[in-house]
This record gives sequence, structure tokens and C-alpha cells, in this order.
Amino acid sequence: MKKVLILGLSFLLFSCAELQQVASQYPQIGTVGVGNADIAAGLKEALNNGISKQVSKLTATDGFFKNEAVKILLPSDLQKVDKTLRDLGMSSLADEGLKVLNRAAENAVKEATPIFVGAVKNMTFTDARNILLGNDTSATAYLQSSTSTALYSKFNPVVKSSLGKVGADKVWANIITKYNAIPLVKKVNPDLNDYVTQQAMNGVFKMVAVEEKDIRNNFAARTSDLLKRVFALQDNK
Repeated sequence: MKKVLILGLSFLLFSCAELQQVASQYPQIGTVGVGNADIAAGLKEALNNGISKQVSKLTATDGFFKNEAVKILLPSDLQKVDKTLRDLGMSSLADEGLKVLNRAAENAVKEATPIFVGAVKNMTFTDARNILLGNDTSATAYLQSSTSTALYSKFNPVVKSSLGKVGADKVWANIITKYNAIPLVKKVNPDLNDYVTQQAMNGVFKMVAVEEKDIRNNFAARTSDLLKRVFALQDNK
């Protein structure tokens, strides 16, 4: 059975010269009926599943804040701010500052999910074979590398709006003002919009990867005939 699948995959993915060389080693049995269009469609379905099943979890309250895999922590230049505030007895303000960054990401992902869905829909898999037969997150990595620039330009204003909606901009304006007023400290003026945008996007791609890994390694997660047919090829690589 494994030889049959290997030969079918050979017909699909190799050049004529390579095909003749491989085919000479096995009985002539034809193709497995899975073309490049099917492979591309199957990978897109896997990514869309990641968005609908996993990314949606990020939009709930504490979707970022209580998920250790994607929780947004303070950047290095703000960690000293956090420590200083706590040392001065302002722990509650420091706690609120961290929480609102995660709240902004949760709100932003909710509004920006259609952006990710559209990016997957418009993808072309010219290297479908490498993605399918790659590692557990090859499709996610391809999505990330091919869409991150465009996604950032669309996602950034959504994050900016979200920072305002959850009050993060006011909280952090207060934090920075209090910190910069402390004698002898080096003043800070972080670009929280850029930071939260980057961290929120990283969280989205991490959760898409969770679903891709599940589909690649768990047969029960292949919930459609297309996913079963396409990912059966990688099972026998």
C-alpha cells in the first residue's frame, strides 16, 4: 500500500525525467487522483481551520492574557518601568498596564480575523509539494512569510483603535507620565501600537500552527474528505 501511494505521489510531483526513474522501480498503477490544486485547497482548508478553531479563542476575554503560549509580556524597555513602579508601591497600576495590552490584542484579533481569512483565500501554493511534505508548521510558516507585511499594514490601525477601546492608551500614558517624573530615571516613550501589533500577529500564527500540527499528526482532526486525501500523502513521505 505504501508503494502505491509513493508512486501516485511521484506522478503528481516530479518532472518527467524524475518520474521515469522512479516509475521504473514500481509497478505501473496510475495516479492517486490528488492534484496540485487539491493540495493547495487542502492546505488552505487546514489554515482556515486554524483561524476558525484556534484564533477565535484569542478573541475571548483572557484569550491572550491567560494563554501562556501567546500572552503578551512587557518589552525589555518597559520591564524596568514595571519593576520601578512595583518598588514604589504601584503594583496595581503595573498589573493593569500588562492586562490592557493583552485586552487590546484580544479586541484587535476579533476585528482583524477577516484579514487573515482573506489572506488565506488569496494565497497561491506554487511550492505545494514542499509545504505538504515539510515539517509540522510548514503551511503556517508559508502563510506568515508571504502575508506578514501586508497583514501588518492592515492590522496596525486595528490595534491602534483597540488600544483606545480598552483604555490601554490612557493607562499607559499615565504609567509613562508617572515613571518619567521619577528623578534620575531615563525617560521612555515606547511605541506600544507597533509592539502589540507584532505580538498579536505572532499569537495568531502560533494558534494557526497548533491546528496545522493537529491535522498533520491526528487523523481524527482531518474533518473533511479533502483533508484526509491530501494529508494522507504526507503520512507516507
